[in-house]
Amino acid sequence: MDLENIKKILEKDEDEAVSEVLSTVEERYGEIPYILDFMKDMPELLVPKVMYDNSIMREFERLEPETMELICIGVASALRCDHCLKMHIRVARRLGLSKEQIFDSILIGGALSNASVLAEGTRALDSEIRGDNSGSDEDCDICTISARKDVD
Repeated sequence: MDLENIKKILEKDEDEAVSEVLSTVEERYGEIPYILDFMKDMPELLVPKVMYDNSIMREFERLEPETMELICIGVASALRCDHCLKMHIRVARRLGLSKEQIFDSILIGGALSNASVLAEGTRALDSEIRGDNSGSDEDCDICTISARKDVD
């Protein structure tokens, strides 16, 4: 979606902009993803989200749509997002991708997810055993656990 099309959409009234954006998404995917359908009554969130996603995932001329879907499948697998995974599998099948190609993406996502778990876990273990907290320099803003400095 080029800047001229974005400008035209933003100049429309909310209902018309939402309708056009969702129509474009449905044309691309063959369906409207749940989260976008959920957001249809929130044009101030939906329109910028779709435009942002579109600029990254659909306007690339460097990657084929089939490659993009295989990436989405691998990432959805790694993130363990069942809903996204199933939707991207449906899209991939509509694009003509084979079960084997899709499975390869799932395997890659699984391998990366596994590596992430192992990297996080082994760094935490190593840091705590050495007692230097080299893997955790600051307090955790997510779980509110302070970085321990008093390891025996």
